[in-house]
Amino acid sequence: MRFFLRLLGSAALVLAMGTASAESFVFKDLQGHEQRLQDYRGKWVLVNFWATWCPPCLEEIPDLVSLYDAHKNKDLTVIGVSLDSTRESVVEFVAKKKISYPVVFGDYDQAAQVGEVDALPTSYLYDPDGKLVSYQQGMVTRSSVESYIKSKTLRK
Repeated sequence: MRFFLRLLGSAALVLAMGTASAESFVFKDLQGHEQRLQDYRGKWVLVNFWATWCPPCLEEIPDLVSLYDAHKNKDLTVIGVSLDSTRESVVEFVAKKKISYPVVFGDYDQAAQVGEVDALPTSYLYDPDGKLVSYQQGMVTRSSVESYIKSKTLRK
């Protein structure tokens, strides 16, 4: 995919997703910390749904780690939500792959706080004001996320 995220210009998609707000999304990560969108005001937030058994998910993880590590103290965070069968498999995988961003052991009910997850990986991007601005089914890359954010920042 050449471009990072499809804009939510489709009225059907926007209606199907409802009005996700900063108060509507709360996850508990593997360390027991709450990950709330409202806590990241002022930063871009990429919520990435994935699973350890999903080849494209595994392929994008190194880019997500690189993206997070480059931006975590500045302007962006990544939150991974694993939709796997066991918490233990996720904990082991995160340690083995040295995933540095917060990871949640989730389910589809939790995912519904953000939006539909019909395929893995699926990513949602929130702007620094907490507004859901983009959605992508399929892989994302560090460069595509950075390019997308840069294009939006230059338009302001």
